[in-house]
Amino acid sequence: MKSLLFSRFLLLLPWVLIVIIVLDIDSSRAPLPALAPRGGGGSSGGARPAAARAPPQRRPEAALPTIYAITPTYSRPVQKAELTRLANTFRQVARLHWILVEDAAARSELVSRFVAGAGLPCTHLHVPTPRRYKRPGLPRATEQRNAGLAWLRQRHQHLPPPQPGVLFFADDDNTYSLELFQEMRTTRKVSVWPVGLVGGRRYERPVVENGKVVGWYTGWRADRPFAIDMAGFAVSLQVILSHPKAVFKRRGSQPGMQESDFLKQITTVEELEPKANNCTKVLVWHTRTEKVNLANEPKYHLDTVNIEV
Repeated sequence: MKSLLFSRFLLLLPWVLIVIIVLDIDSSRAPLPALAPRGGGGSSGGARPAAARAPPQRRPEAALPTIYAITPTYSRPVQKAELTRLANTFRQVARLHWILVEDAAARSELVSRFVAGAGLPCTHLHVPTPRRYKRPGLPRATEQRNAGLAWLRQRHQHLPPPQPGVLFFADDDNTYSLELFQEMRTTRKVSVWPVGLVGGRRYERPVVENGKVVGWYTGWRADRPFAIDMAGFAVSLQVILSHPKAVFKRRGSQPGMQESDFLKQITTVEELEPKANNCTKVLVWHTRTEKVNLANEPKYHLDTVNIEV
């Protein structure tokens, strides 16, 4: 008798387990009851659902002031390498327009091909430096920077204000942190910051007290009105347009004084805007590519192919 009951129990056990599993699945699919809101409800007797926290809004790229970078360049073995490094940086900066000015009587094929494949907004200009100004010890790239300024003013002279933008002079032998472009983009008039590896020192910088520039930490002629490197400042586009005669001077300008001669025409030391954490962070370096050793380069081209370097 016991064996008969045990055998029937074993026959019924799988069916009992199946019924339990089906009931458990159905209960898990049942909708959960609505939770009562905490605290008192509104006049309608219900509470408004909590608003989802909106993600932080990024400033639309179209609303950013355009950064105009004027770069003088000249033919030399490292020219393409220097421009390539600079273009790789500029491609990562939103709303940047590159004004590339060759020191030449005509656009070179090398730079023209480079600009065509650079992948960023670029204006390619050219103007030669007069031979009498190519002597050692004289200021360099004066005509090229002025050509960039002239193009910028001509481009904007018929456009209605406001025209938000920032100008800076980006020599092709410098190295730039992307953070620098974020800093300069908020320039109201003229902003300044430190420059690394310049003036025979690890860095030079404006000295800032209470948010104002009060002096200069520099290794050369601290008595200059603006003892700053060309890579150490940016200018609002509106300032450039409102001072149409502000240019880099040839007559009477001494080496190392071009920055001061230019800035004196558009601002004062008291008006300068310190950037880079009150001028305590280096975000640009005057690296300069070392002189190339071409001692074994043949006088005449011997290779079967012509490779652009």
